[in-house]
Amino acid sequence: MITIKKEEDIVRLRKAGKILAAMLVELSKKTLPGVSTLDIDNYTNELCKKYGVVPVFLNYKPYGASRPFPASICVSINDEIVHGIPNETPRTFKEGDIVSLDMGVSYEGMIVDSATTVGVGKIDEAAQRLLDTTRGSLKAGIKAAVSGSRTGDIGFAVEDFVNNESKIFAEKTGLKKIKPFGIAENLGGHGVGYEVHEDPFVPNFGKKNQGPILKPGMVIAIEPMLNEGTDRIMIGRDGWVYQTLDGKRSAHFEHTVLITDKGPEILTA
Repeated sequence: MITIKKEEDIVRLRKAGKILAAMLVELSKKTLPGVSTLDIDNYTNELCKKYGVVPVFLNYKPYGASRPFPASICVSINDEIVHGIPNETPRTFKEGDIVSLDMGVSYEGMIVDSATTVGVGKIDEAAQRLLDTTRGSLKAGIKAAVSGSRTGDIGFAVEDFVNNESKIFAEKTGLKKIKPFGIAENLGGHGVGYEVHEDPFVPNFGKKNQGPILKPGMVIAIEPMLNEGTDRIMIGRDGWVYQTLDGKRSAHFEHTVLITDKGPEILTA
């Protein structure tokens, strides 16, 4: 069921979004060579206490999951797309890694969700292009999230941006053709606010004028996940992390967005 948030709920969501944005900035600065995924999870818990929020991913068990998620934040490295577990088999970041930090928090009962992908130290040009394109596709998706449009318009905008980026890059480099980045299959955004995952599903590809209509008061998480190679994915042995099927790198950016009569409002900016 798609929910329309009340004005008093939106006030709390705005506060929650500012807190989560600040936390992700601090966590990004912490993602350095020699730091471990466990360090990030521990620091996340410290920040939750500091800001007075609850990490909603901890012990979250959505429909179809074999077990609850055991950490407060998802930390996914290189070929890991999303839902990387940071605290069961900790790993240390190396120079050149790209790391996705994905987190949801609850503030006064209202939930927001956001993600960013950061480079560890100096990253190569291909990784930087992947990050820039994924971030740009998120902006395109948000721009399409206007009252009266549909969720399919968001997916179309993301996919169209990715396809156009490959054409522009080919022209800039003098190459005849560049294959667009793969858009991770079956993964996408969702409604959020009262629960971690609500209706509607928000795709990262598709056709215009399809899917539920966006209405003022709806709150959605838009989250493109792009792969260097194939769009095909697989789930890891731990039952949670999704990885690229070909072992190439992936990037993930996400914002919680409020639909208004005046256009989309990014709550987690």
